[in-house]
Amino acid sequence: MFIDHSAIENTLKLAAGTSDAAIDAVLAKAELGSPLDQLDIATLLEIKSDKHMARLMRIAGAIKDRIYGNRIVVFAPLYVSDYCVNNCVYCGYKHSNDFPRRRLSREEIQEEVMLLEKMGHKRLALEVGEDPVNCPIDYVVDAIDAIYSTKNENGTIRRINVNIAATTVEDYKKLKKAGIGTYILFQETYHKPTYERMHPKSVKGNYLYHLTAFDRAMEAGLDDVGAGVLFGLADYKFEVLALMMHNAYLEEKFGVGFHTISVPRIKKAEGMTLDQFSNQIDDLTFKKIVAILRVAVPFTGIIMSTRESAQMRREMIRAGVSQISAGSCTGVGGYKESDRKDTSTKQFEATDQRSPMEVLKELVADGLVPSYCTACYRSGRTGDRFMQLAKAGQIHNVCTPNALMTLQEFILDYGDQALKADSELLIEKELAAIEREDIHKLLTNNLQRIRSGERDLFL
Repeated sequence: MFIDHSAIENTLKLAAGTSDAAIDAVLAKAELGSPLDQLDIATLLEIKSDKHMARLMRIAGAIKDRIYGNRIVVFAPLYVSDYCVNNCVYCGYKHSNDFPRRRLSREEIQEEVMLLEKMGHKRLALEVGEDPVNCPIDYVVDAIDAIYSTKNENGTIRRINVNIAATTVEDYKKLKKAGIGTYILFQETYHKPTYERMHPKSVKGNYLYHLTAFDRAMEAGLDDVGAGVLFGLADYKFEVLALMMHNAYLEEKFGVGFHTISVPRIKKAEGMTLDQFSNQIDDLTFKKIVAILRVAVPFTGIIMSTRESAQMRREMIRAGVSQISAGSCTGVGGYKESDRKDTSTKQFEATDQRSPMEVLKELVADGLVPSYCTACYRSGRTGDRFMQLAKAGQIHNVCTPNALMTLQEFILDYGDQALKADSELLIEKELAAIEREDIHKLLTNNLQRIRSGERDLFL
């Protein structure tokens, strides 16, 4: 098995009680952009002092700025079914929770999508519980088709990432044919004894089958995969090293590792209390984890959802986070409730309750460019092709212009006067900073075409 528990535990023992000089040496290595090995990462996990923490955050922020610039990808989740055969201890959808289960019809899915499109969303993360009878793969594929075929004035969903349970190569081929973006699957915990304890009497309880899901997905042609663990289930140091071990394994076997890594922390959900979990992490530890992930896998997108507060997300955008959800509802059919006070059972409780408009206003005020870009997926820049561009420093030449075009679209179609005024200033500033004359000219022309009514222009 490629997640070697003994190796991880031995590395953590070697790093335990490491000296300040050793931490400084690894931070210097990270600052130079040199690859970090398992012991380096374990050493950074030992950071305790304010001085080292501040330096780690600065380095992570500099790496994020160098690779991603000031772009922040924005998306929303869409929950379409809460049927589930599993009994995951931490999840509100667990089978033992007694509540009226729902699976949205095609028409209901399209109603939800229309509402999301009215918020300006172009990217969705499709979410379902695991139930082969009530939510089979054909239902998921039909849901994808329903989403892509729903159009609302200037609004269309251009990319769907999919978070479904570990499945077969044949099923992953169906997702590939349906035109998904990234296939997302959280391991929840890499610590096998904890994994088995968290998934009692569950289909999901097969640790090895779940762990090898990305192998089958990549064999089926899904070359962009997104991972994550649920921090709070097992020791966070073990989880970070295991996550990096999994990424290295995929890079070696398939030539590309994780396209994204999500960093959820356990939150209150129906049928459980937080005091059941002894490995919860405080805010400072959480910030350290996010920053370490950024320096360890600099070209991987880091996603922070509305599980976290607005303030936490704002801070961590400066130290590594490159994608955020906005205006999220974590219950099936929840977007239809116009006052956002839906009564559906949620997978977990969200913390950041702001609307997409409020999120975008804060991003723009902070000099950040909200991006709804989906160009890479429609231009074949996925998997190792995306990573090659990113590592060569060329991704700025397409990502920044594309982000600015999607921001121009948003403010014209959905923005109020305040957002329009601030965004136009930001667009002009970013346009002036583009050094390549051909890109500058093309972007200038495309921005004018968008202002004249055209949509969905990209490089």
